[in-house]
Amino acid sequence: MKQTYKTLRQAVIIGIFDSQFGELAAWLDSDNRLIRLSFHIEDDLQHAVENGVLRDDNRVQFIASQIEEYQQGKRTEFNIAIGLNGTPFQMKVWDELNKIPFGETISYQTLATRVGNPKASRAVGRANGTNPISVIIPCHRVIGANGSLTGYEGGVLIKEKLLAFEKGAK
Repeated sequence: MKQTYKTLRQAVIIGIFDSQFGELAAWLDSDNRLIRLSFHIEDDLQHAVENGVLRDDNRVQFIASQIEEYQQGKRTEFNIAIGLNGTPFQMKVWDELNKIPFGETISYQTLATRVGNPKASRAVGRANGTNPISVIIPCHRVIGANGSLTGYEGGVLIKEKLLAFEKGAK
């Protein structure tokens, strides 16, 4: 798994819900902020049990509802309180990801240029790969310079489905 569970020390709730792209695990902190959204259900549940994180699927219903609206083409942006932890560079990359319009893609090199370091496409790729909140922070919209679908937290097949959905819904 690309992301470690280090940032989940403040997690108090994990909830699981279905989406058309696969099951998702949503992690909340004590302020009810989303700190992770993941397709790695089994790993996440194991970590939650080992660390005393309470499972409460109802507490993440507000996230599931917005994902449902997204899947129906009724939502292109999310209104969810997020509690991100990362390096200043990661935060800059994740902030820039939110500026990629629904249904559009950019290359890692373009993203590197947008964060002010055109030669840092690999570093941008690493920051993109550690994005803890897939779908909502749309790291799936970043592709290789040649148009190839490179890695994704939920797997390349899910990335392909997300991009095809957005293109068709646009």
